[in-house]
Amino acid sequence: MRVLMITGDKSFKKGHPRFDLQASAVDTLEVLYWGLDAPFPHIPKSHFDVVTTQDPFFRGVVAWIIARILKTRLNVQVHADIEKQNALKYFLARIVLLHADSIRVVSERVKNQLEKIKIHAPITVLPIYLDLEPFKALTRAPDTQPTVLWIGRFEDEKDPLFALNVLKQVHQKGIDAKLIMLGSGSLEGKLRTKAKAYALPVEFPGWQSPVGYIPRAHVVLSTSRAESWGASIIEALASGVPVVAPDVGSAREAGAIIAPKRELSVALIKTLTEKPTATLTLAVLAKDEWLHTWKQSLI
Repeated sequence: MRVLMITGDKSFKKGHPRFDLQASAVDTLEVLYWGLDAPFPHIPKSHFDVVTTQDPFFRGVVAWIIARILKTRLNVQVHADIEKQNALKYFLARIVLLHADSIRVVSERVKNQLEKIKIHAPITVLPIYLDLEPFKALTRAPDTQPTVLWIGRFEDEKDPLFALNVLKQVHQKGIDAKLIMLGSGSLEGKLRTKAKAYALPVEFPGWQSPVGYIPRAHVVLSTSRAESWGASIIEALASGVPVVAPDVGSAREAGAIIAPKRELSVALIKTLTEKPTATLTLAVLAKDEWLHTWKQSLI
């Protein structure tokens, strides 16, 4: 099978783990980058069996046009919560998805959203591949002080500033918990300023592997406004660490403790107090199974 993938990730090429994984399952995987800095990319003249796009929005429109030019099939990947998009992106997604020959989504939640808008193409539920063995092998050794771990990019869609509000409410209830914010991003300055203003015990180790931090945590906290899937949620649960999260991505399917954002502090306090065990309730495919399903999803 010869595949042309339309991406917005300049690093997605030979040597990138995900590229190498997917390239191993097909005869040819060629990548075409499209973004605001490359609005008119060169379209390969080779024959492709399918054009696949990493999202159904502006990039999806480009992929649809390229598939028509190349007279081949269109596969659309949906990693985002469709119902959380603005009106323009929702409109574009609907048009692209209605012209898709096949669709891959990362969760049952997203599949249910697409079924509401009567998409006709076959839909395959297949999350991003994760190797969970390193997380399943971890031995929990929580810090003496109640420890909350937050993992992600310090960007608005992850709402990291809200995590400080949650920690403040936890302290107001008499629980001397600390927060480890594992990540980096444009909001780091604001986070450090707010943590200092609130006089909260917050650590900023930077962007590092969560393997060294998940065993130390009593609970992992998510404050995301929306998630495509939520890899850090899956990894924490696979390690046996409870997760408190809003109903985003696959959090509910995976076995996280779900609470509205305004009640996250209540759920966090209960989790820190009761110390429940955590179990990953979402099936995650082994590498060979994942590759087989991914290749089939393109058809």
